[in-house]
Amino acid sequence: MPTLYLIRHCSATGQEPDAPLTEAGHEQALLLSDFFREIPIDRIISSDYTRAVASVTPLADTHQLSIEREPLLRERILSHEPLEDWLTPLRQSFIDPTFKLPDAESGMEATNRILQVVERAQSQHAATVLVTHGNLLALLLQHLDPQYDFDTWRKMRNPDVYRLDFSDEDSILKHIWINK
Repeated sequence: MPTLYLIRHCSATGQEPDAPLTEAGHEQALLLSDFFREIPIDRIISSDYTRAVASVTPLADTHQLSIEREPLLRERILSHEPLEDWLTPLRQSFIDPTFKLPDAESGMEATNRILQVVERAQSQHAATVLVTHGNLLALLLQHLDPQYDFDTWRKMRNPDVYRLDFSDEDSILKHIWINK
């Protein structure tokens, strides 16, 4: 049965699409590569943002795999305008998946977007790494298991890794990253 490794990118200098990894982020990317050294990986699919791709470049090199860039794995758009208090609407979006600010993306819309990638990867019956961003990953986790919520997002680290195993009847989600 297929296995997906869901990764939140390493530490970056900002939120812009082209924000690079910090020095610590580059070190974290090497730790990710070491973590996956003995784990068979068939495919790597990443958000096309610079920080996501850079987070798994050492892993791709180690496993001699290419990185497929997937715009559907981009971070969720909470607002197109800077928000002084962005935590309140973010929290609300975990409580009410249809909540959204003007011209932005609801939690449900973002979840449906990442589910497209998960479903395609699941159908391939391979060990696949998906690299995305904290809010989008937390929304996916909440969809898979309601115990994951806004507080899950708040506690997520850069990077963070979850393993999702599929069987005929069920899926099993497990947090597997121990940040060093």
